[in-house]
Amino acid sequence: MKANLNNNSGGKSSFSSKISFKIDLQAYVLIIAFLLIVVIFGFFTGGEFLSSRNVSNLFTQMSVIALLAIGMTLVLILAQIDLSVGSIVGLTGGIAAILQVWHGWDTWAVVLAAVAIGALIGFWHGWWVAYRAVPAFIVTLAGMLIFRGILIGITDGQTIAPLKESFMAIGTSYLPYLLGYILAIIGIVLMFYFTYRQRNKRQSLGLIVPSHIVSYGKITAYSVLLLLVVYMLNRYFGIPVPFLIVLTIGIIVAFVTMKTSFGRYLYAIGGNPEAAALSGINIKRNTLWVFVIMGALAGLAGILLTGRLNATTTSAGTSYEMDAIAACVIGGTSLMGGKGNVIRSIFGALIMASIDNGMSMMNLEAFWQYIVKGSILLFAVWMDIYSQKKATV
Repeated sequence: MKANLNNNSGGKSSFSSKISFKIDLQAYVLIIAFLLIVVIFGFFTGGEFLSSRNVSNLFTQMSVIALLAIGMTLVLILAQIDLSVGSIVGLTGGIAAILQVWHGWDTWAVVLAAVAIGALIGFWHGWWVAYRAVPAFIVTLAGMLIFRGILIGITDGQTIAPLKESFMAIGTSYLPYLLGYILAIIGIVLMFYFTYRQRNKRQSLGLIVPSHIVSYGKITAYSVLLLLVVYMLNRYFGIPVPFLIVLTIGIIVAFVTMKTSFGRYLYAIGGNPEAAALSGINIKRNTLWVFVIMGALAGLAGILLTGRLNATTTSAGTSYEMDAIAACVIGGTSLMGGKGNVIRSIFGALIMASIDNGMSMMNLEAFWQYIVKGSILLFAVWMDIYSQKKATV
């Protein structure tokens, strides 16, 4: 009996080690990939890729795709897809520019209108998908064409500019240096607090808890990286407001997905819709809400893009849906549903933006960017399928 207990204990330890390794691998593979990108582009650009000015521009440029990736993560967790987000970005940005430039609306009224219109479009998509059982691929593909056409129609095919300074500030302003450091310190304190709280909770439940060195060493490394990023950004003009908006929304949505019943419902629906329905989860209502959130975030992304460019054009947001999907898949979100992480999707958007930025700085022709991003997307999807098959073995 004693020998059997020892054997069982050893098996449990081995299983836990495998699970821990798998989680660590998923958590750190993005960081390793990003560091490789930084090293490669830093070398080929003579260090200019790592300059404070370029780092600041990089965080500003990735903000639009990162916002879309946050919403797309929720959509993909449900095993759905949204191909219309690029057109929604263009349309809401165009409506915002029209309201301000042609009709003199105040900036905050314009922002609320754009987000509300995005949410309304998301409601339209969600209604067709959830309550009329039309595949999301078809509904949003139709939306991609419809809303791009509406944009061309309402703008009469012309560029609309310039916008008020208060509107431009949403996409181009920066936080004061001191405030940036204060927010970084607050973030570090919260990371240590929640790590301490999580460790105590796991111990009280009798679950396996990593050593203090592993838990707090990881948070210390994150803290050093955060302070380094803030220092680099403050060497230029400070933390870009668009990136702060993305980070704030990302943290909120990540909390919702991980700590609320709504988030648990999404994973359950995407993982096994039949079981979710049998357990009493309202699949239609939750699906509708996810598309509403996606539309609202696309509307906000349209505001950021229009503010940064100080203009809107009929081509604004073109192919952004592909970049958003690629960012999610690179971040580990499964196209099969039931798996995804908002923070990692934001990191995936940073990787996509870094690739664009680095190749542009190397003066590579545009076709290379499409080839490289397409190859990365294909590899990321293959890795997802491979890991899914391996998990079922």
